[in-house]
Amino acid sequence: MKLAVQVNEGPYQHQATDSAYHFTKAALEKGHEVFRVFFYHDGVLNGTRLTTPPQDDRNIVNRWVELAEKYDLDLVLCVAAAQRRGIVDDGEAERNGKDATNIAPKFRISGLGQLIEAAIQCDRLVVFGD
Repeated sequence: MKLAVQVNEGPYQHQATDSAYHFTKAALEKGHEVFRVFFYHDGVLNGTRLTTPPQDDRNIVNRWVELAEKYDLDLVLCVAAAQRRGIVDDGEAERNGKDATNIAPKFRISGLGQLIEAAIQCDRLVVFGD
């Protein structure tokens, strides 16, 4: 089955991110195709490289990065949601006059068209969070 995943919640204030990660990992391990994981609203906070959880806590950002590396997973942050929350890549930093970037490796920033394309291309769009 070809799946798309949408994550609407941040990494540490809601269970949705953990559930999305475990669902995505299990689907990939079972041989399903995950076309794209789209992070929307507070979900874009999963894509900042500056997240530094305590040593005894899970590092959700690193989990996504490792999953993307292993399965060549497309991790997309909504551009509007990312900008509102101060997450920028090289292109957005240059366009907005910022002197640094903070997007985690393996993540990219793009528009809602990426979510629409995923919904059209896939058998199922599975949404985690409100």
